[in-house]
Amino acid sequence: MNFWNRDILKIEKELNTNIEKGLSSEEVSKKRAEFGVNEIEGKKKQSFIIKFLNEFKDFMIIVLIIAAIVSGYIGIREGEGITDSIIILIVVIMNAIIGVVQESKAEKSLEALQKMSAHVTKVIRNGNIQIIEAKDIVVGDVVILDTGDYVPADLRLIETVNLKVQESALTRRIRSNRKEYRNNSR
Repeated sequence: MNFWNRDILKIEKELNTNIEKGLSSEEVSKKRAEFGVNEIEGKKKQSFIIKFLNEFKDFMIIVLIIAAIVSGYIGIREGEGITDSIIILIVVIMNAIIGVVQESKAEKSLEALQKMSAHVTKVIRNGNIQIIEAKDIVVGDVVILDTGDYVPADLRLIETVNLKVQESALTRRIRSNRKEYRNNSR
């Protein structure tokens, strides 16, 4: 869309907004239905069974399972029984259960932290300044940024006074997302 280098009045008309009054409640509803909320889609949650099975991908766990099979085979062949194999498999299964439980607790803690640190922003809607959650911004909202505010979405700056941006936070977040993407794509 390249809004960064286009005339403000043309953008205002194209996005069906008003720089002075912002969007109307009706327009906000229409745009939210069309574009959805202003959030990055998180990765899809895995079921308990998938998480449990993923615990067995670790190299050492695979070695222990192979050791249990070999131990059971030798135990049966020598007439000594499969007690060692059962003990190894119980340890492996308990390890997997503990891993899944810890992972679930960590995910819940992370979700709680994200809810606690939900960013808010100021927008002009129906001619009034309103404070809303950043996820509720829609295309065409007129956002007001003050000193120390987070930039809540991709924005086209209309007017600035002594604008300074700390890009390191942005760069760090992009690197973090890239690492997460690489880890998830394996």
